[in-house]
Amino acid sequence: MKQKRPVQSKHKHTSKKWTGTTPNIEIVYEDNHLLVIDKPAGLLSQADKTNKVDLTELCKRYLKKAYNKPGNVYLGLTHRLDQPVSGLMVLTKTSKAASRISQLIREHQLKKTYWAIVHGRTPLEATYEHFLKKDSKTNKTKAFSSKKSGAKPAILSYTTLKQSAHYSLIEIDLVTGKPHQIRVQLSKMGFPLWGDYKYGEEETGPGKSLALRAYALAFEHPVRKELMNIKADIPRQQPWNLFDY
Repeated sequence: MKQKRPVQSKHKHTSKKWTGTTPNIEIVYEDNHLLVIDKPAGLLSQADKTNKVDLTELCKRYLKKAYNKPGNVYLGLTHRLDQPVSGLMVLTKTSKAASRISQLIREHQLKKTYWAIVHGRTPLEATYEHFLKKDSKTNKTKAFSSKKSGAKPAILSYTTLKQSAHYSLIEIDLVTGKPHQIRVQLSKMGFPLWGDYKYGEEETGPGKSLALRAYALAFEHPVRKELMNIKADIPRQQPWNLFDY
């Protein structure tokens, strides 16, 4: 019996919805199984030893209030974004959805597309392959051109969307997902991200956030088997306003 192809669904912003928390988090898509949000830059994905407010806790507060839920609220965190990175994240409202989304991630069937603004004029297209090794003491990752002990392979490809005299806007597809991968690989190739104090050469001043954004997600809905294509808005503040969209 021939299997039906999943119906493709594109989700765009109609009327914006927010968590009503501090900071306020935009809800890009929500149903009985999923909560897709636009994480603000500077917000932790989940709690750490600093005891700073984190996205997972804030979204739980939203669900508890919005649906008048007693007791603890279930919310699955299936993947993370680094604290300085903004953009789309899929959270799950049921354990069934969490299991299925986690499986999609393991099988590389959840496609994540990032936008970044980097220093310099990048090639129109490129693929970078390195071996990455993270130093847990400094929380920094190093990229090597050849295989090193303890280093793991990392691959990304990108397309250049727009350029100015000194900057490039690129769209990145991650083949592998490693800590700080985009930042360290692009810096290694001479194209550090705008606002990157850790892997770039510039000092990050007040109000200057990292120009790396999880811009789009494509995956099969864990229950309805519908193909989800979700895109985030492009911020209007610096440095995103360097280019017209």
